Order: sequence, then C-alpha cells, then structure tokens
Amino acid sequence: MRAAVCPAYGPPEVVQLRESAAPRPAAGQVRVRVAAAAVNFPDVLLIADKYQVSVAPPFVPGSEFAGIVEELGDDVTGFAIGDRVTGTGLFGAFAEEVVVTPAALTRIPPGVDLRTAAAFGVAHRTAYHALRSVARVGARDRVIVLGAGGGVGLAAVQLATHMGAEVTAVASSAEKLAAAGRYGARHLIDHTDRPLRDALRDGLPDGADAVIDPVGGDLAEPAMRSLARRGRFVTVGYASGVIPRIPLNVVLIKGIRLLGFQFQDLDPAEYRRNEGELAALLAGGHVRPHIGAGYPLEQVAAALRHVADGRAIGKVLVDVCGDRPISAAGSGATG
Repeated sequence: MRAAVCPAYGPPEVVQLRESAAPRPAAGQVRVRVAAAAVNFPDVLLIADKYQVSVAPPFVPGSEFAGIVEELGDDVTGFAIGDRVTGTGLFGAFAEEVVVTPAALTRIPPGVDLRTAAAFGVAHRTAYHALRSVARVGARDRVIVLGAGGGVGLAAVQLATHMGAEVTAVASSAEKLAAAGRYGARHLIDHTDRPLRDALRDGLPDGADAVIDPVGGDLAEPAMRSLARRGRFVTVGYASGVIPRIPLNVVLIKGIRLLGFQFQDLDPAEYRRNEGELAALLAGGHVRPHIGAGYPLEQVAAALRHVADGRAIGKVLVDVCGDRPISAAGSGATG
C-alpha cells in the first residue's frame, strides 16, 4: 500500500510517500480502506515534535479519516466488512489502509458521502462540545469566534448559528470572513485591519456572552476584554503557535469564567447526548463541513503546509483513493 511517512521530525516537507505492506488487524482490531483523510493542525505539530505528546519516527501522520471496513480481527463485534466508517487517532490516517480499534470508529449515516464524513468529525465535534457543554451557549447569546475561517472556527460559526446565537466571526482575510458569513456569522471582523479590541467594541457595545478561541496568541486578550460580565472564554487550541498570557485582574473585575476544552473532561452523559445531537444534525443535512481544499495522497506535504501557513478555509482533505478526486471547494447548509 501507499502511505505518507514522517521519517524524522521537521517541517511538513519532510513527509514522503512510500510503499509498504498493508497492515493486518490483530485480535480486537479493524482494518479500514481509507477513502479520504482530513488535515488538522495537530498533525503539523506532531511532525515537528511540538505537540503535547510525541510519536517516534518513522510514523504515518494523519488523525482523521473515512473509509470502508475491509477486515476484522478476532473478537471484534459491532462492525461488519463493507461498513462505511469514520475514525480518529493520533496518527496513521495518511495511508491507503489503517488499523484501529473499534472504539475509534463511527458508522457514517446513510446519505453522507465519505469525504463529508472525513471532514466532519474532529472540527465539528470539538466545536459542538465546546459550545454546548463548556460555553453553554444558548439562543440569542452573543458569541465571538476567533479563527473563524479555519476548521474548528468555521464549524463553531455554523453550529452556534444553528443554536440561535448571534455570531461575530474574527479572521485574517476577506475570503475567510466571506465563508463565515455564508455559514451565518452576523458580524465579520478582519483583525488585520485595525486593533481587535476597537472593532469588537464597535460591533458589540454591550459585550459578548462567550468566546470560542482555537487560535490563542495576540487575539485572546482583546477578545476576553470584550466579554460582558460573567462571560465565558473557552480556550480550544493555539493555532497561532503562541500560548497567550491572560491578565487575571480582568477576570476578577468582570467575573469572567476561563474554561479549557478537552474531550476527556466532558461529563459522560453530556458527551453521549452531544454526540447523538451532532450525528442527527449531520444525517439530517442541517450542518455540513466546508471543504476548502483537496490534495492527492502524493501531495500530503503540500496539504500540511497549506494548514501550517494558516491558509485553510474550513477543512483540507487528502484524497487517498486516486481514482476518485476530491473537489477543491465545498459547501454546506445551516438550516
């Protein structure tokens, strides 16, 4: 099989396409033929050995995929050969075949194509759990989304709008903001035009109820200062590459709640509820991921560079099945 391999830590360009034997599932494992895989910013960090955990090279990067179940190891129940599935893991997705445990897999709802499924999982699940169970966003809440053109940010715009919130999208280009506007953002702010605090003060004179921040860096503090009393600030990640330092006196004076998002911290009952709700939104066509770019498997390094440089709008996909090319642009519905 063909696989993209990280032979040593470094920039995206270290990744090479290689031929290797197809993996075989051990007991309790499932082999999946990968149709498409999504590129996420942690993939870039893992290759550079700058993520919160390390994987010793050589390894196959890629943390999100969709495909068809090809083989079951002994003692596997709940899946059958031919099932359409999506899966997540720390690495391994940028290959024609991947072996995972059943716990890493989810069946794709009928009517949802494999590429949509590959682009939906990580970003929309992160955004939905952060909005629903951490920020506790409700109808008519005023929500600021930083990095609103990226995968998690654009998913947060779409999902918060579906929840009935008034969304302010903050991004770095007109193209990214145009995408956020198409998915329901009411206020669009290019933070490269003028100081973010001034722009938020003009757009939200009474402050915001919540901030979703997958970016960090210099945007975090002005967004936090734009919260109304008892506002919620949810830190999701640091795509800027810079972990912000927050002045706690602002937290004290305004009674702001600073909240971190990690899947393992969610209440199990809420997690199950959220996953069911999100699956129903996808199956019903109410939300769809925006696929902003697609690359063939042999251009994985270029796909990773696209994400590393902050050029992604929505999700970037890797077409693992060369006979079925990925469209360079995608669309979705927010109804």
